[in-house]
Amino acid sequence: MNNPYAVSSDMHVAALASVTERSEFIKRTYLHLGGAIIGFVLLEAVLLNTIGPVLGGLLTNKWAPLLFIGAFMAVGWLARTWAESDTSPQLQYVGLSLYVLAQAVIMSPLLYIAANFVDPQLPMMAGVITGIVFVGLTAFTFISRADFSWMGRILWIAGLASLAAVVCGAVMGFSLGLWFAVGMVVLASAYILYDTSNVLHHYRTTQHVAAALALFSSVAMLFYYIVRILIAMREE
Repeated sequence: MNNPYAVSSDMHVAALASVTERSEFIKRTYLHLGGAIIGFVLLEAVLLNTIGPVLGGLLTNKWAPLLFIGAFMAVGWLARTWAESDTSPQLQYVGLSLYVLAQAVIMSPLLYIAANFVDPQLPMMAGVITGIVFVGLTAFTFISRADFSWMGRILWIAGLASLAAVVCGAVMGFSLGLWFAVGMVVLASAYILYDTSNVLHHYRTTQHVAAALALFSSVAMLFYYIVRILIAMREE
């Protein structure tokens, strides 16, 4: 899959913009990412304290993983389409907000089980680990200035393979287990490298909302599978 943000002669592309314009774009991107994460945490707090038991029961359904990843992909596609709109900044914010809300709902069952039946501190532990990994990968990309846009096709194929594995698990009734979660953490980490390099090299300086959405999506996936790994380790 080709990089959708390939550098052109457009001076508004981050890699070709002035130092000041590029710095402001990066600042706006990560401020929006921070806002999305805070919004996610607040929404989770509301969901877990209101309809948490109902959501927790959904996790026992064998079709739940497929339903969740299907909703994740469908809402993600719609939200990215809106967030990448050049004509309506309001629509970009709607896309980002929708994606954050969808992620909060999708993750609620797993977090309810983790906090109420495994370890109340487990979601926070997963959040700290996610933050450390994200900061480390971000720092590596910023310091090296590497362009990971070549990973786009590989990540797309890996994502399809992951979806196929989830479908097979749901149809055949087997658990994907710890190693699948480890593989998804690796995939999410690769997406963080890819998305961060796009922020540095390929997004236009007006696409800070779309850039924040892409980063949030990768961070959310990383967090989700770190939670699953911690739960699996506690159960052994």
